[in-house]
Amino acid sequence: FQVDDIEASVNYLKSKGVDVERIRIDEHTGKRFTFFQDPDGLPLEMYEI
Repeated sequence: FQVDDIEASVNYLKSKGVDVERIRIDEHTGKRFTFFQDPDGLPLEMYEI
């Protein structure tokens, strides 16, 4: 998923009880990203644009 504000998106997911990994920085682009899981346990990526 692409988001404008990763911190706001992470905070929203956490407020809904979703476990979100720490925010990381892509060493090639400098963009911030993180991962979380869908209800079936499949990993999903959230990437700040």
